[in-house]
Formats: sequence, structure tokens, C-alpha cells
Amino acid sequence: MRLPSRTPRTNTFQRKRGGQGKKMDTVEKDGVIDRWVKKHLVLYTGATRHPFILSIRDGTIDFSSFKRWLGQDYIFVREFVPFTASALLKASKNSDDNSDMEVILSGLASLNDEISWFKQEAANWDVPLSDVVVHKSNQNYCRFLESLMLPAVEYSVVFTALWAIETVYQESFSHCLEDGSKTPPELLESCKRWGSEGFGEFCRSLKKVANRCLEKAPDEELKKAEMTFLRVLELEIEFWDMSHGGP
Repeated sequence: MRLPSRTPRTNTFQRKRGGQGKKMDTVEKDGVIDRWVKKHLVLYTGATRHPFILSIRDGTIDFSSFKRWLGQDYIFVREFVPFTASALLKASKNSDDNSDMEVILSGLASLNDEISWFKQEAANWDVPLSDVVVHKSNQNYCRFLESLMLPAVEYSVVFTALWAIETVYQESFSHCLEDGSKTPPELLESCKRWGSEGFGEFCRSLKKVANRCLEKAPDEELKKAEMTFLRVLELEIEFWDMSHGGP
């Protein structure tokens, strides 16, 4: 769901202070993000290896599920644009590294192409986007994005969300491109948009920034960022559930 590096973005990519509060005494060599992934591995796996994704990988997906996902994710991506723009604005005010803005811009610059891709794909699959009714799980996710745009939300928290949203898609769809997968030919292009190495590199850039911010964050801010990470995983699972035909 996310600043997705869908095919147009792949080309772009190849070219989410300290002194207050008690800080973490130690940070693992592989960073805060990796520690959280290990700590919450069951939930993380649920988001990145959901039955919806596995049905694409093993070739058993009901195409009506894909069409449902297509319409709902188009709506989500449109809401993702202002969230990403707000992250860019927050970086301009709060980041201690100018390269943060460049990382965000590399994704933001692709969102227009992203939306155009959804429109074209919807036409190919006969999905009338103007008639799509926003599902409750999608409404919840979009409201969550809106809450992160508030000025009071810390930069490290926003960047954690940005990394998590993008990475769930990258790890999910790249799984559908691995050796042994039976992904239907009709869905290969979609999987390549998120599963490409170019998008993977972008996600690693986001992770690097997020780790740097988190390592400097006081304990209370770290707790907020971790809870945000978990909420993204929960919302992603709910979105996959909806796409897969759940309630």
C-alpha cells in the first residue's frame, strides 16, 4: 500500500534530538528496526506472507480478489500522496540530514505515474474506479495516515510508518517473484512494481533513515514509533483480509 515502487518508480530508485527523556542504553548492531522485526516476527510475517499474497505466488488467486484490491489500493494511494508530502515537509523542518528529503522525493516524484498506472490497470480489468465503495479497513488505514500528518507527531514516528508501509509491499510482492513461484502471467507486472530490486533499494534507504532517527530518539518517542510500526502491520493485514474476501 504504499509509496509503491511500481515499475515507473523502479527507474527512479535505480538512479519515516535528543536531550529530553531517557534514551535507549544500547542499540543492536543491526538497528532498532531489525530488533522490532524480530520481536514482532509473527505479526510481521502475517503482513508480508498473507494468504492473499501466497495465493498470488502459488497461482490460486481468485482474480475477483485482485480486482477488489486494485480498486481499494487506488483509493489508498491517493490518500498516501498528502501523507508523503507531509513527511517531506516534516523532513525539511526536523531532519539533521539533507539526504532525507532526497529519499522521500524519489518516491513522491513517482506517485503521479503510480496513480496513472492504477487507472490503466483498472481499465484493463474492467474495474470502474468511480464506483468503488471505500471499505471500512481502507477507511481506517486512511484515517491513520491523517493522524500521522498532525504537526505534533514526531519525525521518527512518521518515518517509521513510511518505511513500514513501503516495506510490507516490497517484501510481499517480491515473494511472488522468487524461484518456484507460480504467479499468474496477468499479475507479473503488478508484482514487479513492488517486488523489484529498485524498490527494495528504496525501502533500504527508508530503513537507514528511520534507524538513524530512532537511535537518537528518547524512550517515549521510541515507544510511539514502535506502536506505529505495529499499527501499520495490523492495518496491512486487515487490508489483505479485505482483498482476500474477508469481512
